[in-house]
Order: sequence, then structure tokens, then C-alpha cells
Amino acid sequence: MQDATGRFSTRAEHYLKARPGYPSAILEALREASMLLDHSVIADIGSGTGLLSELFLRAGHNVMAVEPNAAMRRAGEQRLADRVGFHSIDGRAEATTLPDASVDLVTVGTAFHWFDRDAAQKEFRRILRPNGHLMVAWNQRDQSSAFMRDYERLVERYATDYRAARHRDIEEQALIALFAPGWITRSFAHAQAFDFDSLADRLLSSSYAPQAGHPDHVPMLSALKTLFDAYARDGHVRFEYLALIYAGQMTG
Repeated sequence: MQDATGRFSTRAEHYLKARPGYPSAILEALREASMLLDHSVIADIGSGTGLLSELFLRAGHNVMAVEPNAAMRRAGEQRLADRVGFHSIDGRAEATTLPDASVDLVTVGTAFHWFDRDAAQKEFRRILRPNGHLMVAWNQRDQSSAFMRDYERLVERYATDYRAARHRDIEEQALIALFAPGWITRSFAHAQAFDFDSLADRLLSSSYAPQAGHPDHVPMLSALKTLFDAYARDGHVRFEYLALIYAGQMTG
């Protein structure tokens, strides 16, 4: 498989247009568990276009957005440059460039499965202050509706390496092993409304979707249009997610 840091270089524009943010209920869950305080400094690792960073910036936190991919980092800067507290950093999960004991919360949104886990965990422990926390989050497609199930079948039909990418998904036991006793997990339902162009951007933002020039690119978009026409109401489809988080102090 292609080096993960380069997988999204040609997809940043689609990602910026169509990927979902994260619900504000995540902030409340962290506050209730005393894992997020008003003064908390955040290191958002693998920050991409800034979707998770934005959640914490809106709440007034300083966020160190660490992203190794230049195209995705520029997209994040385009999105968040005017936000007070936003700091864009060229770094990797395994080598963030941040000082020792400099942040209160490390966050990872939809990226942890690409990291060298042992090296990343060592780096997170280095940059966290005493009593700091880690949160791993991602938006999982909710397949409870017929449209979302048919979208999943389309992805499986046309994706170039979907199964290989899915095999990198983190199993729950591997996630739990990151955390000391007292960790929490939560899920939050949310959704996007897409017209066809936005739905196409959402599909093309995926690292495994065939790009222009690939023999399956045009057939895939044709099949997507057929799917959209079958389910659209008032020119839109509802694209549903469960935002999942695991959070707590790290083991070791």
C-alpha cells in the first residue's frame, strides 16, 4: 500500500468540500469526564483539513494541528487560518516536533490506523503533560438506512484497495489497550445532506476511490448517479454517521 502520508495528496479538495466535522457533544463528554478544561491545549495529530481541530478551536482552545501531508495541511490552513489559537505544524504522529510535556489532550480523528502505533504512543506520552489524556475519534458510516447500505456496496464494488484499507481498522480491544482504567467511549449520531456533486466529492475524498484516468472512475460515478437518483428527496440524500470516541489517560 502507498505510504499513508501521501494517500490523500490528490484528494484534499474533495476532503475539504465533503468530509464531515465532529459534533459538539464530544466536547461535553470530555468535560463531563474531566478530560477537557477551559485552559486545555490540544495536539491534533494527523489533523488533515482541520475537521477535528475546528471543534476545539470553536470552543476557544489552542490547537497544535500536526499534519505530514503538505496538500492536506494547506487545506487545513485555508480552512482555519483566521481562527485564534490555530497552529499548523509539519510533523508526524511518530515525530510531532512539539516540546516535551506541552499539551493536555492529544486527539486523533480518522487517522490512528495509519500510524506506527508503538512509535506514536511513545511520542504521545512524551508531549502530554502529567495527567494528560488521549482521544481517538472517527466518523463511521452508519449503515442503518437502505441508502447507506447501497452506498457501501458501491464502494466495495469499485474501490481499488478498500478491503486492504479496512484491514487496518483498529479493533476495539486494541483501542482499549491504549488506555488506563477510567477510559470512556461514546457515540453520537449526525448526518450531512448532499446534492449529487457533493456526494461525488464525498466518494472521491476516500483514498480507495478510483481517480480520473482509472478505468473504473467513470463507471463508478455513473453508478453513484443511479444510486443518488433512486434515493434523493428534494435534490438531496442523507449521509449518516456515528461519531465514535475513545478517551482517557494512556497506559504506561
